[in-house]
Amino acid sequence: MDWAVDTARSPGVQACYHCGEALSVQATWLDLDGSKQGFCCDGCAAAAQWIRQSDLGDYYRLRSATPARVAVDAPDLSAWDGEDLLSEHAFPVDGGLEITLLTDGMRCAACAWLIDRALRREAGVLDISANAITGRIRVGWDPARVCLSHVLQRLTLLGYRPYLAGGAARERERVAERRRWLLRLGIAGLGAMQTMMLSEALYFDFYHHMAVSTRDFFRWVTLLVCTPVVFYSGWPFLSGCWRELRQRHLGMDSLIASSTLLAYLASVVETMRGGAQVWYDAAAMFVFLLLGARMLEQRARRVASQQVDALARSRPTLAVRERADGVRESVALTALQVGDIACMAVGEVVPADGRLLDAVAVFEEALLTGESRPVSRERGASIFAGTVCRETPARIEITQVGSATRLSQLTRLVEQAQAHRPLLARMADRIGSWFVASLLVVAVLVYVGWRIYDPTRAFEVTLSLLVISCPCALSLAVPAALAATHGALARLGVLSIRADGLDSLARATDVVFDKTGTLTRMQPTLDDVQVFEGMTPAKAKAIAAALERDSGHPIAAAFVEQRMGLQASEVRAVRGQGLIGKVDGVEWKLGHAPFAAKREDDGCLWLSSGSRVVARFRLQERLRPDARTAVDHLRQLGLAVYLASGDALDSVQRLMRQLDIGEAHARQTSEDKLALVRRLQAQGRIVAMVGDGLNDAPVLAGADVSLAMGEGAALAQRAADMVLTAPSLLRLPAAVKLARRTQRIIRQNFAWAVGYNLLALPLAMAGEVTPAVAALGMAVSSLIVTCNALRLTRITVPEATA
Repeated sequence: MDWAVDTARSPGVQACYHCGEALSVQATWLDLDGSKQGFCCDGCAAAAQWIRQSDLGDYYRLRSATPARVAVDAPDLSAWDGEDLLSEHAFPVDGGLEITLLTDGMRCAACAWLIDRALRREAGVLDISANAITGRIRVGWDPARVCLSHVLQRLTLLGYRPYLAGGAARERERVAERRRWLLRLGIAGLGAMQTMMLSEALYFDFYHHMAVSTRDFFRWVTLLVCTPVVFYSGWPFLSGCWRELRQRHLGMDSLIASSTLLAYLASVVETMRGGAQVWYDAAAMFVFLLLGARMLEQRARRVASQQVDALARSRPTLAVRERADGVRESVALTALQVGDIACMAVGEVVPADGRLLDAVAVFEEALLTGESRPVSRERGASIFAGTVCRETPARIEITQVGSATRLSQLTRLVEQAQAHRPLLARMADRIGSWFVASLLVVAVLVYVGWRIYDPTRAFEVTLSLLVISCPCALSLAVPAALAATHGALARLGVLSIRADGLDSLARATDVVFDKTGTLTRMQPTLDDVQVFEGMTPAKAKAIAAALERDSGHPIAAAFVEQRMGLQASEVRAVRGQGLIGKVDGVEWKLGHAPFAAKREDDGCLWLSSGSRVVARFRLQERLRPDARTAVDHLRQLGLAVYLASGDALDSVQRLMRQLDIGEAHARQTSEDKLALVRRLQAQGRIVAMVGDGLNDAPVLAGADVSLAMGEGAALAQRAADMVLTAPSLLRLPAAVKLARRTQRIIRQNFAWAVGYNLLALPLAMAGEVTPAVAALGMAVSSLIVTCNALRLTRITVPEATA
């Protein structure tokens, strides 16, 4: 076989033989089996050469799609051998370890065939399985014989770059837990059917023709079938009951477990002493139907919260860092530092917050903002961890790592929200606990009454009462609806930080908007600079940039490109007025004209030092394209809209006319905004505040319900009840409508739960319901409540206007 390399271009071939990319003048040519083939780079040529030498040339004949281009410089994969990574993502198997990887270059079955055979040839590889549909590769290897990085080196040299299948251990645990629940449900279903069949034989013996020995045989068989149903399938309820008893709190699990054990143990006693009746069928049906309802509830929670949970799972474990000499290395995420340059290939998740170094790049931000379409970013734009690089590779200079990233902050806010139980849920718990305690007292009275009236039916009637009145529907009325709503809010691009805010948002009558960064875009531009007293525009802008650098105010974006290495110290914000700080030992003021220049307010920013006024900056803001539509939708929902801004009167009135807002207030400090909110609240209004800046934190905390823009200051987000992670203001009226729907669903669920118990309890007390029918009625009631709550997951996400 001739492997001669030729740099002359063949006129008949226009694409790389290995990856299919267009060939350039510097293409590499190899003579493969007497046929000259062109390659776009030496990496693809080397991959093809190895494939031919390893007698795997059938790959080129079998493939239906081309792989990714092979990188000439192989990345450093040593981080794959780290103990931290292996302990979390690999698990022991016979002879070594096993790990599951992802790759986006495996595009057809031939790719999976090539990977399988290529990696099997590596010494120390125990097992390999590649799936072209899922893009997953399962690798088993002996660490004593070969390093994982060595095995993956072969993978990258073929053009398949490996990635970690994030949260593999957690995913395995979730799958195992789901399988355990399915096994419990399967055993309960089979047991319930068998006990029902055996019980029917006993029920239909109307004239007692069945021999006693046959009857007792059926009962013992039913006992054997029912026992695993009660103690294995019903274990979640038994353990929940024990937990509630230790906490001295009567709940749903206490009533479920007591009813089930009561039916089962009474049946065992009757079986042993040859009594007149057993209730195995009621116990088995009760467990089966409740398990089905509980699994449906879990599925509702899982579907509802999957968008929120994805925040925590979106962090990559490895990142590609570019060193000062241009060499790229794969490192653990914890090794990244501020100032490092991170590189992302197409389809990779951004590992940390940073500033884009390329001229333009496209990122998918659906996880953070709810926007379904990828967005284009230009050089210098902020790129956030958790977004996905699309279309072209990108490089960023890291500005925030670890817990300081926006993704971590949002995840932390979500965790706080999930740990907080809203008032409605706490109230439902108290009602449920009170209901269970009252029901136990009523059950004793019913048993005593029937014992006097008809002793033979006393136990059966009491058991039916306990089963049919189980407060499952009452306990699920609020949690199921809230779980569905929080998932729907996450898809809208709204994170609910304090669950009590959802109720206030549904009842809101007035909305107060901040202006800069809320109704207008976060990035104002510098329109004009006037200088005085011998100051140059460049130096004035550099001083202003130094002062604004860490202010957290949206107007800081106007000075990002003006920095000249100047550093500001002792910077402090004068709320609603401006900034004071030292640059090169000189104290400067930057802010509104009355504050910085002792002049009449003209809506511009002024820069001064002492009594010396040196510059005036005119900023230009752009209205968010969907602001008018959002305000109109809010008015259609019956909300009164106000504008309260710290900007000058002219710009505020101009925006008021643009948006047709009836009442606007200019030059408002945070105290003024809070006073406006208090005045409206004194009139009996429920006020929603929408803001973004650091100075909005007090009024956000003081409003009945507050929403912070996700692009705004972290303090404002902590003070808010909800965070709008999506840039579109259309999500706000959508959230209001969803909150109102949630209240309707909760009221419907409560009405059904109360109405069901008002109807079912008298029937059970009158002895008109058997235990088996009672179990069915209780399960159907719970399913109705859960399915009604699931309606909240059906939402339409409004698209942002370009």
